[in-house]
Amino acid sequence: MSLESIYTDIILENSRSDHNRKHLDCANCIERGHNPSCGDDIVIELIIKDGTVVDAAFTGSGCAISQASTSMMIDLIRSKSVDEAKVLADTFLAMIKKIIEEESDLEILEDAIAFKNISNMPARVKCAVLAWHTLKEAIKRKQA
Repeated sequence: MSLESIYTDIILENSRSDHNRKHLDCANCIERGHNPSCGDDIVIELIIKDGTVVDAAFTGSGCAISQASTSMMIDLIRSKSVDEAKVLADTFLAMIKKIIEEESDLEILEDAIAFKNISNMPARVKCAVLAWHTLKEAIKRKQA
């Protein structure tokens, strides 16, 4: 699989979009994710109220894969319960590991399904999963 086939239109569009790239003034859950092997570095900011992700945003820098994955994740988790956000993260990570491959089981990921074949390029996997691992850590710390 070539790198060009991974950088689909949806990934490129999301990597260039700034609609989720901002600081949240009232964030009550903040977590940094960093991939030292490639330099991807993000900070996810969440406003969680009554068990719901009321708003989410991110700042940071990285490759198109990490930036697009982060933006798509934020689109998915906004207005979802924390439990639903965890299910989305677990589903995304299971898709990357090829534990879940059925399209019908992946529909909840919406546009993020564009990363389904990223596992064919191991060097890019860490870029795609950075935000999702960071989200899981943020929720874990918030619930502690």
